[in-house]
Amino acid sequence: MFDGLMEKMSAAFRKLRNKGKLTAADVKEGMREIKLALLEADVNFKVVKEFVNRVTERAIGSEVLESIQPGQQVVKIVDEEMTKIMGEKQEKINIASNPPTVIMMVGLNGAGKTTHAGKLALMLKKENKRPLLVACDVYRPAAVKQLEIVGEKAGVPVFSLVTEKDPVKIAKEGVKHAKANGNDIVFIDTAGRLQIDEVLMDELIRMKKEINPHEILLVIDAMIGQESVNVAETFNNMLDITGVILTKLDGDTRGGAALSVRYVTGKPIKFIGMGEKIDDPDALMAFHPNRMANRILGMGDVLELVDRAQAAFDEKKAEELERKLREQSFTLDDYLDQFQQMKKMGSIEQILSMMPGVKPGALKDAKIDERQIARTEAIIKSMTKQEKNKPDIINSSRKKRIAAGSGTNVEEVNKLLKQFDQTRQMMKQFMGGGKKKRFGKMGLPF
Repeated sequence: MFDGLMEKMSAAFRKLRNKGKLTAADVKEGMREIKLALLEADVNFKVVKEFVNRVTERAIGSEVLESIQPGQQVVKIVDEEMTKIMGEKQEKINIASNPPTVIMMVGLNGAGKTTHAGKLALMLKKENKRPLLVACDVYRPAAVKQLEIVGEKAGVPVFSLVTEKDPVKIAKEGVKHAKANGNDIVFIDTAGRLQIDEVLMDELIRMKKEINPHEILLVIDAMIGQESVNVAETFNNMLDITGVILTKLDGDTRGGAALSVRYVTGKPIKFIGMGEKIDDPDALMAFHPNRMANRILGMGDVLELVDRAQAAFDEKKAEELERKLREQSFTLDDYLDQFQQMKKMGSIEQILSMMPGVKPGALKDAKIDERQIARTEAIIKSMTKQEKNKPDIINSSRKKRIAAGSGTNVEEVNKLLKQFDQTRQMMKQFMGGGKKKRFGKMGLPF
């Protein structure tokens, strides 16, 4: 996401940094390029105008133009103003003091309401909540079945009334069911339309009045560009939404919606969603305006990377790994476990894209073979317990058997064994001849 915008912003900043001392004319020329970049990224015109005016006003002051690094100061101002436009701080789900917390999921057809109800339910389930999904789309064929499939994948129960045709009654009964069964979060999966119409809005207004939700989350497809702002504005005017979930950001390299929706509606973007899979690391992420601004400006997102490492990190396994390294009993099973923990953080491309200094689009042609991890797993799982514990015993005949069992070849088996040996030697050095080292995220020493 944001590839095009990131490239153009980076180019504009390079010009400002290369000039050394800046004049007011230099700043205005740089802001003209940034303005065009934002408009091409489908950012709302009103938002662009306000943003450019704010940055220009701050950047042409003597404090910036007479500073030692004026170009860097302009980047800092752009970062701060972009963060302000997107909301400054992360906004979390409002949890009711007296459960259940009722959350209405609203939006147009195809935006991802049902899928993201499941993603949110799974996220809160991991936080020891007991969510319930309520099927209130009585119009779209197989809508109830779709929610049931999503619920099954998330391990969350689904409430539906097949014979009832009034979605408001279903919503009310769903909340009653949650209270009776100890569910502390209720997601109301409402119907959508291909476009906003009076019938849809009247139904949602009536539902809001009857169930008095604690949250009304508008799910918007980021790929519809400028139209996303119009959709958000209309839903907000009619329902007074409490927040927004932006979906399909992985398919939108422009990202204008993320920079427009908060400014136009005054309501926070609470989550961003990518992909259809419920349990991917990128499936649903909390929206942090400052982190998003950093990524747009090519500064990476180290905090997101740390969050992912913390989520994937198993402290008991790290302690066990440390013990094994001290005793020099690090095995191929342990090596495989490290790969599997890293997989929880996302794809290699996703992880690298969060690193500062990685240029926009630099990963497009990078030959990062995610299948190599799968081959590594297959090779190790084709070994006997004895071979995993003592790889030195793996001779040529054993290598042939392992290669045949894993669907690989002897060359790949040799490569894996060499990498394992190098990793083991490196970790021995980290142990410092028996001195105790502290182990960090993913069990790696630091």
